[in-house]
Order: sequence, then structure tokens, then C-alpha cells
Amino acid sequence: MLAGGCSSDQKGTPRPRGYERIEYPEKVYKRVGLNQCNYSFEMPVYAELKHDPYPASEECWYNVQYLPFHATLHLSYRKIKDRKDLFKLINDSREMVFKHVMRADQIIENYIKTDKFQGIFYELDGSTATNAQFYVTDSTQHFLRGSLYFNFKTNQDSIAPVLKFIKADMLKMMETLEWVK
Repeated sequence: MLAGGCSSDQKGTPRPRGYERIEYPEKVYKRVGLNQCNYSFEMPVYAELKHDPYPASEECWYNVQYLPFHATLHLSYRKIKDRKDLFKLINDSREMVFKHVMRADQIIENYIKTDKFQGIFYELDGSTATNAQFYVTDSTQHFLRGSLYFNFKTNQDSIAPVLKFIKADMLKMMETLEWVK
């Protein structure tokens, strides 16, 4: 005779530790004008824009803080002086991204070109300090760079859904970017 099944007094194996359920806010945006910095864009209402005090000499450095996700998008704006200055800004942005090449599994460059600007949106996969960066420029007067950092050591698998959510916001900011002349 064969007996099978589970008895009610047996204890099962413990479940593996899980991650907290993430509640995503509704995607609602507001226009933010940084006229002193020559640009405006739409940002999510669940994020806060704060002036970045470091370095003190840079008045057009701002942080978009995603408080629910413990992440910060650092924005730095520069007025372009001449063609040489533009190439230096682009090269500096590229160097900032590729400093992470030793820890990145992959760096994807997404080229962006619109009537208002051109630039690159970088996606960094792996255990890097930053997971997304970009720069946009009109090639004559304006240059804006952004880099996203989480405020804690990240596990790529656990932040993937949040990163996807914030990347969509970053792209929205870029799509709605307006230069103030």
C-alpha cells in the first residue's frame, strides 16, 4: 500500500526573504522654470527640486529628489562659450559615464535628436554607482547634464522596477525641455 500527501503537522521550508512591495505614485507632471539657468521642463509632482549647494560657485546645479525611492537626479547646466567649450562638456560627460566601465556589465548609448536639442541617454547595467545619465545640448548656447544615483548601495535586481519608473520620468523631462533664451 502506498501512502502519499502531506500531513498537517509538517512544517514547510521557510520562504526566501522578499523585497517590500513598491507603491508607485500616479504619473503627474508639473512645469518647472529655472529661468536664471535658461531652461524649463516638466518633472513629476512626487519629486522635489532643490538647489545643489556643492560646489557653491555653481548656481545652476539642481537635484531632483525622488523621496519615495531614495534616489536623486543631479542636474548641472552650463552656458556654452564656444565650440571648444562644447566639445569639452561632451567629453567630460562621456568620461563621467565611462568611469563606471569597470563595474558595469553594459553601457548603452541612446542617441537623441529633436528640433530643440541633441544628446545621449546612457543606461548602465550592473553594480554601478549610477544607473542612468544623460546630456542634452542645442550645440550653440545650452548644455544640460543629468545623472541618477540611489542614496544607498543598490542590488540591480531589486531596483530594476524603480529604475524603469524613474527613467521614464527622465525621458519626460528631456522631451519637455525648453531653452530660455
